[in-house]
Amino acid sequence: QLQLVESGGNLVQPGGSLRLSCAASGSTSNLYSIGWFRQAPGKRPEGVSCISITGDHTTYADSVKGRFTISRDNAKNTVDLQMNSLKPEDTATYYCAASALRPPSVQAMCRTRYDYWGQGTQVTVSS
Repeated sequence: QLQLVESGGNLVQPGGSLRLSCAASGSTSNLYSIGWFRQAPGKRPEGVSCISITGDHTTYADSVKGRFTISRDNAKNTVDLQMNSLKPEDTATYYCAASALRPPSVQAMCRTRYDYWGQGTQVTVSS
């Protein structure tokens, strides 16, 4: 059974940076993609960024393009999310999730069904 554990959430000032990490334990051989999602209180979940298991394809929400970078370390079996120029609206609980489904396009990678989820890590951007 695949398990995902997030780390790296914290309180940071606007304009600051954080790096989130998702560690996967168990078999990842049947997976197509791993993604980062977030949910703020009173808001719908949002797909922030997703990466194919090979690392060849990535996609980002418009709200984070140019500020966030997703990467995969196959040796460590981790997927990291580097978040720069953080804004108060980035405040949310961030979840790592994995999917075995191949999406119809790279752009749809975050919109496919994700069956494996971590417990989440809190990111608060505030002065």
